[in-house]
Amino acid sequence: MATVAVTDLRKVFPGEGRDVVALDGVSFDASGHTFVSVVGPSGCGKSTLLNILAGVEPPSSGRADITENGSRARVGYVFQAPRLLPWRSVMDNMTFVQAERTEETEARAARYLDMVGLAEYHKAWPSQLSGGMQQRVGIARAFSIEPDALLMDEPFSHLDAITARGLRRELHTMWMETKKTVLFVTHDVGEAVELSNRIVILAKGGKLQKDVVVELPFPRDPADDQVALMKAEVLREFEELDLIAT
Repeated sequence: MATVAVTDLRKVFPGEGRDVVALDGVSFDASGHTFVSVVGPSGCGKSTLLNILAGVEPPSSGRADITENGSRARVGYVFQAPRLLPWRSVMDNMTFVQAERTEETEARAARYLDMVGLAEYHKAWPSQLSGGMQQRVGIARAFSIEPDALLMDEPFSHLDAITARGLRRELHTMWMETKKTVLFVTHDVGEAVELSNRIVILAKGGKLQKDVVVELPFPRDPADDQVALMKAEVLREFEELDLIAT
């Protein structure tokens, strides 16, 4: 099982006149079949945290590692935009991230396309798909490398509410079936409550303010009273910390 370990993580970007602190002493850990959402206002370091965990950005100090049995874990990444290559078919986009294209990797890609309801579109071009369908391909592609952990950076933020809700249900089903460790960045508190075991709240200045355990049973309906109450509880944390306008 994958283990995410963030210890006294600090990230500072040089700026004109003064440096910008993106993350300031953040520490938390997660392991196994868990779904952790990271929420907070714009500029609090949510995406920076994922980039450091993915190895895209180096930390200024502290550590952020994802390991599997003591070694560097295999990590999948789902971006805000699908990032499909327009000159490649859906299947070619799926296999592009594989070390080599074999019957086994194609079969695995087909299996995950089927899980997101796009098996019949394997020969289609990205331009022939809607935005929601393209994001489905992006999610299936990330799962197809069979990562130990999955990093997701606001993958539904550009979609309409109905499409996003359907994709959240599909993502939850895939998470339950594959038992991956997921770290999910979102600005949508309702989305975080619907999907997560835990919600990590980052404040302005990149400080960790709260780590909330969500014990509601799955599946969760956004219209359910308990889900709505949990959402209100998390939003109150923001208000008490003066993180959102009141």
